Amino acid sequence: MDTDSLSHYDYTLPPELIASRPMERREDARLMVVRRSTQTIEHRFIRDIPELLNAGDCLVMNNTRVVPARLSGVRTLTGGNWGGLFLEPIPPEELPECQEFSKYGQNHIRWHVLGSTRGKLQPGESVTLLDHYAHPVIRLRMEKKIKKDGSWLCLPLRDGEPAEDSCWDILESVGSVPIPPYIRGGKADESDTENYQTVYAQVPGAVAAPTAGLHFTDELLQQIRAKGVDEEFVTLHVGIGTFRPISVERLDQHEMHREWAQLTPETSEKLRQCRANGGRIVAVGTTSTRVLESSQDLAPFSGYTNLFIRPPYQFHAIDALITNFHLPKSSLLVMIRTFGGDELLQRAYQEAIAMQYRFYSYGDAMMIL
Repeated sequence: MDTDSLSHYDYTLPPELIASRPMERREDARLMVVRRSTQTIEHRFIRDIPELLNAGDCLVMNNTRVVPARLSGVRTLTGGNWGGLFLEPIPPEELPECQEFSKYGQNHIRWHVLGSTRGKLQPGESVTLLDHYAHPVIRLRMEKKIKKDGSWLCLPLRDGEPAEDSCWDILESVGSVPIPPYIRGGKADESDTENYQTVYAQVPGAVAAPTAGLHFTDELLQQIRAKGVDEEFVTLHVGIGTFRPISVERLDQHEMHREWAQLTPETSEKLRQCRANGGRIVAVGTTSTRVLESSQDLAPFSGYTNLFIRPPYQFHAIDALITNFHLPKSSLLVMIRTFGGDELLQRAYQEAIAMQYRFYSYGDAMMIL
């Protein structure tokens, strides 16, 4: 068994099992319960989660907020259509030396953007972003191309000068929900504005949802609190790389994307106290897991993480995990098979397909205990 081979993490999913919409009631989604201690699988519902938690446990959720990162516009020079995805803001102190920055200097935040258009954009060329009524709002000046993936560092301009608005305010006026391409071809509609956001989302910055958290409602969280379970929040701004399949055959050759994360001193202290009192730390989603496992003994930190969890990684920060069903050959699938046990999780996925569980972002979930 070669757990470092990418092909080891492949499986065939019937297309009809990819969920295009969430359940009308989020807590009515199915929940597969995988118990590592007994190597058993049982079938429940999200609404049963309070029964599976104990007083003194701590549920850890990612409070990142998905921003309207999907962009559309026209090339200022040619009038050709352009489509793009905002990835993250790049502060001046992180900007590389670049001749194209000279006109405006390096003292302004740039946008890191992935885009597509006919023909080739050149440094210094601009794209005019359109608002929801197809009115021109902002120009994005293409300043430096990132050769690795074809993305760009761009400067947003308003009336020919660097825009003073925050990137989040600009995105609200020009962007749309960035649902993944495997959901209805990536074409969002009005319902996705609410559906593709957790009820506890607070800190703007994600371009993809922490999807395990989509199952939780205010009512369900209230029931969990009533059980004597604490809830704590971490932040990880989910990037596009989280959901991209791995492109190399050997996992040790994969370069993990970076994502900004934070574990505050207050949350750190509460999690350490939970452990000291014999409670379990239950991570909601692989993104919460990545924050916690990036910490040193649950110590507070703030910054970027590029942690790639793969065999023979030994988990130190979480005791249980609630997660959705993930894409083949993805870093997320590698992570959950590392946590749950390779053979047991392979069996769980086979059983999920046989029992027609709903897969991916809007699909059903699994709880690994």
